[in-house]
Amino acid sequence: MTTTTAAPASRVGDARLSTLHVVRSEWIKLRTLRSTWWCLALIVALSVLFGLLISAFINRDGTTLPTAAQDGDLVAVVTVGTSFTQLIAAVLGVLVVSGEYGTGMIRSTFTAVPRRLPAVLAKLVVLAVSMFVTGLVAVALTFVATVGILAGHGISAHLGDPAVWMPIVGSAAYLALVAVLSFAIGALVRNTAGGISAAIGLLLVLPILLAVAIGLTDATWLANVNALLPSAAGAQLHTFAAPGGTATVSGPGGRGPAPAAADVVLNGWGGLGVLVGWILVALVPALVLVRRRDA
Repeated sequence: MTTTTAAPASRVGDARLSTLHVVRSEWIKLRTLRSTWWCLALIVALSVLFGLLISAFINRDGTTLPTAAQDGDLVAVVTVGTSFTQLIAAVLGVLVVSGEYGTGMIRSTFTAVPRRLPAVLAKLVVLAVSMFVTGLVAVALTFVATVGILAGHGISAHLGDPAVWMPIVGSAAYLALVAVLSFAIGALVRNTAGGISAAIGLLLVLPILLAVAIGLTDATWLANVNALLPSAAGAQLHTFAAPGGTATVSGPGGRGPAPAAADVVLNGWGGLGVLVGWILVALVPALVLVRRRDA
């Protein structure tokens, strides 16, 4: 009599497991959540709304502006919503990972992918790509919705100028990086409320507190710290640099010259480097803890 022995489940799973399959499964998870579509829709809607509001009041007298000024106004209108939609990107970034810990589904995920890190990194890739594409759609629709209004105000579009299209694309990249940073925070704390609080505190509350402290003390070192925060450094990705070297930023504090009290002055690439540094500070220990902690 012969006995048929089934292949070990782990070997069967390993035979079918691939990076593409893991990424595909994470994409299915992300796109089947209602919270994902609500967040992405809000990002697009708010971007267009804020763009329309700013374009309606900018250069209303229609005076002829220098090309650099027109380019700066165009960038400000198209990217102004980023300062607000970054908070939605942060919320979604936390939810992508903390939601599974909250429901216990993360145990099923790690059972299917025993090495864990491929599953976490697949979540990260899917989140970053989705947010970047959404950011591009948001700025594209904002441009389409406002270009006619801006033309009536004497502001022409010069999309072939790198000083224009780079910050516009940079705003989409910034949303993706904020989502990645928030994902790392969510993986560290494994709690939705705690993760969202920490992410918003870092992106919004801490800069406000530092701005108040700088106004009261006029301390240069506080201004330097503020310039190195994720929101301030990342804002350089959607900053228009005028030919004379003066930067105008569409941020929570509005458009205007960079704070003169700060010795630290970043350009787009410098801001990107600082923001990536923040991501690594949060992501590396998060990945280590994912491997070591119980699900």
